[in-house]
Amino acid sequence: MAHASHHRFTFDDYLRVEHDSGIKHEFLSGQVWAMSGGSPSHAAIAAKIGALLTVALEGKPCRTFSADLRIRVEESGLATYPDVSVVCGSLELDPEDSKGHTVTNPRVIVEVLSPSTEDYDRGEKLGHYKTIPSLEEVVLVAHDRREIEVVRREPDGSWSRHVARDGEDATLASLGCVLPIVDVYRDPLAVDDGPRTRG
Repeated sequence: MAHASHHRFTFDDYLRVEHDSGIKHEFLSGQVWAMSGGSPSHAAIAAKIGALLTVALEGKPCRTFSADLRIRVEESGLATYPDVSVVCGSLELDPEDSKGHTVTNPRVIVEVLSPSTEDYDRGEKLGHYKTIPSLEEVVLVAHDRREIEVVRREPDGSWSRHVARDGEDATLASLGCVLPIVDVYRDPLAVDDGPRTRG
């Protein structure tokens, strides 16, 4: 992420930046950062997870959202755009956003990791997410191997980690569904360099 300015922004300032800008920004403590675009693989994995969750949640009072949905962490003030998020029940909108474009009650957040953001997503950003009262699971999707880690809030308030690797399913207990690793990472455009014959 690139720093947009040394100017100290209010949340209203930030919302105006978002309204006028062609790119998304993250907001925290008066600072605004431009969020860099992902690779084709990153975009495809995020889209696939969104599609799998949409199908899995059919008939349930939950809805899957793309990275166009802004999430606000009320305790810390962080405003950001997870790659995928799921809200169950009614949307709770940030009262500070008069346009009603910011949601505060995700049940599940998915972040597809990248080399430039992995440390932040696994560390500081995850720490912000854990303070969201409605949040039950954060899904961290590896970029360099077929692996999905689910960080889950337990009934006692502690957080546990569950790793699924190639050939396994990542279980989302809060949604009652799974993400098959093979489906998440399948690339129908992959080129087979082996010998070919034409019939």
